[in-house]
Amino acid sequence: MEYNDAVRNRLRRIEGQIRGVLSMMEQQKDCRDVVTQLTAIRSAVDRAVGLVVATNMESCIRMEIEKGNDPDHVIKEAVELLVKSR
Repeated sequence: MEYNDAVRNRLRRIEGQIRGVLSMMEQQKDCRDVVTQLTAIRSAVDRAVGLVVATNMESCIRMEIEKGNDPDHVIKEAVELLVKSR
């Protein structure tokens, strides 16, 4: 699977957020602020996972249909990946 620039950009933003949290910890910022930022990071990671799974599922479903196969197993696998990521 090819990963497009949108996914890479999301991950780079997350990487920056993590560096920001590390900096906050070094500056001994209030734990509520740190937890707020960590929660935002978790949400961003969840959205990135969803994007990767959705993009992959779309291409896999197209391949299965082109082959004349039923794409149900691809959908089930994608749902399992999403559930597992939580």
